[in-house]
Amino acid sequence: MARVFTRRRKIILLLGFALGAGLPGFAQAAAAAPALRPEDTPAIEDPDLAESGEERPVETLRPVANWLEAQIELHRRGFSCGSIDGVRGAQTAAALRAFQRSAYLEETGELGPVTKENLLLTAPALTTHTFTAEELATLNPLPDTWLGKSQQASLPYATALEMAAERYRANPKLLRSLNPEVDWDAVLPGVVIQVPAVGRLRLALRAAQMHVRLADRVLRVTDAAGRTVAHFPVSIARNVEKRPVGELHVTVVIPNPDYTFDPAVFPESAEARELGRRLIVPPGPNNPVGLAWIGLDRPGYGIHGTPDPEKVGRTESHGCFRLANWDALTLLDLAWVGLPVLVEP
Repeated sequence: MARVFTRRRKIILLLGFALGAGLPGFAQAAAAAPALRPEDTPAIEDPDLAESGEERPVETLRPVANWLEAQIELHRRGFSCGSIDGVRGAQTAAALRAFQRSAYLEETGELGPVTKENLLLTAPALTTHTFTAEELATLNPLPDTWLGKSQQASLPYATALEMAAERYRANPKLLRSLNPEVDWDAVLPGVVIQVPAVGRLRLALRAAQMHVRLADRVLRVTDAAGRTVAHFPVSIARNVEKRPVGELHVTVVIPNPDYTFDPAVFPESAEARELGRRLIVPPGPNNPVGLAWIGLDRPGYGIHGTPDPEKVGRTESHGCFRLANWDALTLLDLAWVGLPVLVEP
């Protein structure tokens, strides 16, 4: 059994890591758009698109034109489709169906004319990011062993590509495609790259309930009227017997948690067998539970981030519900102690 620590609390949890690899394909993106800071990305307060167009620049309020723009706009509205890659994969189709449901449209998972007219692009799809000396100085290679991780002061991003991909919710392959001239092994201060114009999202709404649908591997948030206001891909337990079903409740909400490596949870690990003791792993985006921990009232279970966003959506955890760090941070703002979490088959 593993543990999460903060300065004030420690929580027991069961942690699972995704195994294997496999990135979706990607599509060439549209031409560069005017620069937009990620913090300026609009947070849509009404997922039913009820707000007036007077609050947005008229020239940007237009139907999405392709899957890349659709993914970016869906993320802005709280309907996560995983890593942005410009391709209609299973997670993108699921996010689009969730949006269509919230907008009272036919749930096709396709970008038909009616859906495009309702999914308006609220800001340019692409922006630029300029790497600074300060942020590049924070990069640090990730140790290969648990002991090595525990000896670090923190677990920051290991590479400039990893940093940019997570900050802008992008598949690394898409960033390489958008920026073919960049030497990602030697990024210097002042290098400018194109990225999806989406960053940290804060939804101005009150969550009434969370739902985890095990069969679909999705987590959705509903309001008091039962309307879906946020949607995220999620990983679930590899073993069926470790998948809780029924109503749970949030017990604690912790940003940037520590983690305790417990050898008992990883009997398959040679290092774990040799260590024979627990290790405290410091916080950071490469921490095993990522940048957020939402504890549940079933001992050892919680909802948390992960340093491997491309692996989210698989049935490979030890029991917890795992999201991409960017989605875990969005959910962190919505969660509150006592919030019901209904886990459905």
